[in-house]
Amino acid sequence: MNQAADFNAGLRGYVLAGGGSTRFGRDKALVEFGGTPLLLQIVKLAQACASPGTVIANAEKYRHLDADLEIVEDRWQGEGPLGGIITALQHTAETDPACRWNLILSCDMPFLSPEWLQYLVSRALAARSDTQIILPYSAHGPEPLCACYRTNAVDALKNVFDTGVRKVTAALKQLPTEVLDESAWKRFDSAGRLFWNMNTPADFIEAQRLWETEKS
Repeated sequence: MNQAADFNAGLRGYVLAGGGSTRFGRDKALVEFGGTPLLLQIVKLAQACASPGTVIANAEKYRHLDADLEIVEDRWQGEGPLGGIITALQHTAETDPACRWNLILSCDMPFLSPEWLQYLVSRALAARSDTQIILPYSAHGPEPLCACYRTNAVDALKNVFDTGVRKVTAALKQLPTEVLDESAWKRFDSAGRLFWNMNTPADFIEAQRLWETEKS
């Protein structure tokens, strides 16, 4: 897998793929768009603006997709995406403590674009020193699985997690956050699909139809 450009060396990219896909009925990360598993497409997007693109999941689950795929074991498997986010931030703190920011993406968002993610990353790298989260808001509310997290937010998030909180948006209320509303992201998303995520087989069928229409 290719590494990101040097200008974003101060930021790491992570793709969360530790969910059980219960409502979906099969592993969402492995569904294909254009003949390529969605997980690999999201990793490639992460690598376009962050270094490297690391998957948070069961360590052996996706090894067959690419021998060079970097996978970090989710330390709280089955506990939802908040545990995956904390795993990512802890990994950065332990392996690259000088790295300030982390791009966190879900594995089930087929309409993310490199232009939007590069803009999101640029806002993080230029943020005030006391800002710990760069959080887009869409028509559906906050989008914490397409956001940037400062590495030093990990202790606060872990403290909230240890109290039993598992909802990401509830945990983020404890942290200084810069919100990116529609005025920031709409120019990257004229069709209104940027934050589309797939929870059910019907979502996948519709996403695949839209994706193929865009590519034709």
